[in-house]
Amino acid sequence: MKLTVQEICDLVKGSLEGDPNAVINKVSKIEEAQSGSVSFLANPKYIQHIYETKASAVIVNDDFELENPINTVLIRVKDAYQALSKLLAHFNSNELDKNGIDQQAFIDETAQIGEDIYIGAFSYIGINAKIGKNVKIFPQCYVGDNAVIGDNTVLFSGVKVYTNCEVGNNCTLHAAVVIGCDGFGFAPVTNGAFKKVAQTGNVILEDNIEIGANTTIDRATIGSTVIRKGVKLDNLIQIAHNVEIGENTVIAAQSGIAGSTKIGKNCMIGGQVGIVGHISIADNTKIGAQSGISGNVDNEGAALLGSPAIEIKDHMKSFVVFKKLPDLEKRILELEKNGNGSNGKEDSN
Repeated sequence: MKLTVQEICDLVKGSLEGDPNAVINKVSKIEEAQSGSVSFLANPKYIQHIYETKASAVIVNDDFELENPINTVLIRVKDAYQALSKLLAHFNSNELDKNGIDQQAFIDETAQIGEDIYIGAFSYIGINAKIGKNVKIFPQCYVGDNAVIGDNTVLFSGVKVYTNCEVGNNCTLHAAVVIGCDGFGFAPVTNGAFKKVAQTGNVILEDNIEIGANTTIDRATIGSTVIRKGVKLDNLIQIAHNVEIGENTVIAAQSGIAGSTKIGKNCMIGGQVGIVGHISIADNTKIGAQSGISGNVDNEGAALLGSPAIEIKDHMKSFVVFKKLPDLEKRILELEKNGNGSNGKEDSN
């Protein structure tokens, strides 16, 4: 994709300082940019690079003030980060500009297929599946029997949507996401072995959800595992059966949520967090990385850290004491030694 600096300026609704006709073909980091690229500057740590960059144009905040001459065009905007996001989405849309059905895709004759779609090679669309309009299904995807894929949704290569599961509108599922595999349901029997409990439910993803690569969401034992609208899940996350995640909650990589737990809306959960099953977590909760949640979180807006997790302020105070434990132990031993010595001397008198 090639755009002029003026076209980029119009796209991000900015004001221009320099040549409007310079041609841009990619977006680059300011310290690595070459001629033909556009970059951005928002973090003060990178200010020195604007005087050295080879980028043809740089997006900056309106209030940015130059201290030295530069060799690039400036595009001034209200918020450089927001403008960059819009620009990246524009460039990315070109990569997603695919349509048609590959001859090597399989679509069951009973499936309902919407308009303006793309289905890549070796993808499978099952019996009575429903695919909405403007959907993009990249190669080697699987959409099971009776599954539903909403409008404007993208399934990248290797995504698996099991039978009876539902994916809403405007969702993005990255490579190797699995929706609706069996939950971890096994009942112990008398000889110490385990018998599988059939997982008869499904998974429902509401609208505007994005799920990172290799994340798995298990189908419910009975009923539905539900991911509410606006949820963003990172790579390598495990969501167990009958979990419910509230609107606009975000979860970072390698976190795991055990069965039947209910997470509120607008929560922020860091990487490698472990959450036990059959508990509830209140709205607006923040959980730091590598924390372990072993019970209900009832207070809205709580900020937790540690394993088992406690309020973050208490955790920080405790950690200060923890770091001093070796010194404290040494001082206690010295006090005990001196105390015993004094007692012994007094006894002898």
